[in-house]
Amino acid sequence: MTASPLAAPALDSGDTAWLLAATALVLLMTPGLALFYGGMVRTKSVLNMLMMSFVSIALVTVVWLVAGYSLAFGDDAFGGLIGDLSHAGMAGIGPDSVTGTVPTFLFTTFQLTFAIITAALISGAVADRTRFGAWLVFVPVWALLVYVPVAHWVWGPDGWIANRLGTLDFAGGLVVEIASGASGLALCLVLGPRIGFKKDAMRPHNLPMVIMGAGLLWFGWLGFNGGSALGANGVAAASLFNTLIAGCTGLLGWLFVEQRRDGHPTTFGAASGAVAGLVAITPACGVVGVLGAAVVGLAAGVVCSYAVAWKFRFHYDDSLDVVGVHFVGGVVGTLLIGLFATSAMTGSAAKEGLFYGGGFGQLGKQALAVLVVAAYTFLVTYGIGKVIDRLLGFRAEAEAELTGLDQTTHAESAYDHGVLSASTHPAHAPAARKVAP
Repeated sequence: MTASPLAAPALDSGDTAWLLAATALVLLMTPGLALFYGGMVRTKSVLNMLMMSFVSIALVTVVWLVAGYSLAFGDDAFGGLIGDLSHAGMAGIGPDSVTGTVPTFLFTTFQLTFAIITAALISGAVADRTRFGAWLVFVPVWALLVYVPVAHWVWGPDGWIANRLGTLDFAGGLVVEIASGASGLALCLVLGPRIGFKKDAMRPHNLPMVIMGAGLLWFGWLGFNGGSALGANGVAAASLFNTLIAGCTGLLGWLFVEQRRDGHPTTFGAASGAVAGLVAITPACGVVGVLGAAVVGLAAGVVCSYAVAWKFRFHYDDSLDVVGVHFVGGVVGTLLIGLFATSAMTGSAAKEGLFYGGGFGQLGKQALAVLVVAAYTFLVTYGIGKVIDRLLGFRAEAEAELTGLDQTTHAESAYDHGVLSASTHPAHAPAARKVAP
């Protein structure tokens, strides 16, 4: 996704049709994420979880319109670090403007859907305890100060990570997965753990909803990765196929670990494993072959299934495993590019992984980019969170957290007549995911 918004060759109707479909698929991922996250929380905060994703669509869109797109994809203004404001408010872009072989309005909308879901992903790390008003402030500030610069570094014209360092990130391992995961960890530390963390059972209240959400995410991910080729071509087809493969091997890898460790393969594990595989293949789908995709997905499914337990060992409450799945999966996929990248996909013998004769050079580039993006997103997000917490209060009041954010914040309930209310009480809840010590 490195096409410059100033490039203007002839419009291609096939590329445009495919990117229109892919854009719709990626936008669908945010409601899919809302269902995925909504099923994972307890009944008393389902609607709040859904709202945190849905409101991100509106908030990020406004930021993107005002300045986000221009700063991310406008002409480089400062050493590969940020774009200019030449397209602020969509200035200079009309119906006839073309980026690559598609309309510029389509290109910017496609990129907007990436920014939206990246912000929404963070909400899973701080589920059940975040003040909704603080979230409304956090999302646009985060999008402008964190997402936009990183997107420019990796995908913008002359962005330093892609064009100077030479790191490969086809569809967002750095920009989406590592950025959201590191940011989620930062907010976990700002807000602190939920009341009852490591004591009360906090299992998903609706596993069918989790599976449905995961299915919608998987469906949308085909546009997320396949659309990143920005055209209806062989790379798009290969990326789509690699995405399907990695989701499958990720699912199987997670279930294998569950069977050996816990004695039971679970539906929750199947959904989590598929997402882990999809996360990991995101940066690699357009640069590795079929074998590489299978290994990337399998590695993520296995590694992430263990990584979700780190929160108990290191005492940070990552409510819905954003760190364990998105950050760790993003790191796995981004680093494995250094092993499995092939010139058949990258189009350059200079961009091959270790296993294809490229040496350690590409692996080093991938590792450096991971460290820089993780450090930047963590530190800036932590700073944003601390400022909001000091000025507004980021965490919900204890009474609101115990009662449930649906009632106290939105004056609504997801389930009438208290049908599932028993699951909100620890005495009635089955054991949580078997990863606690």
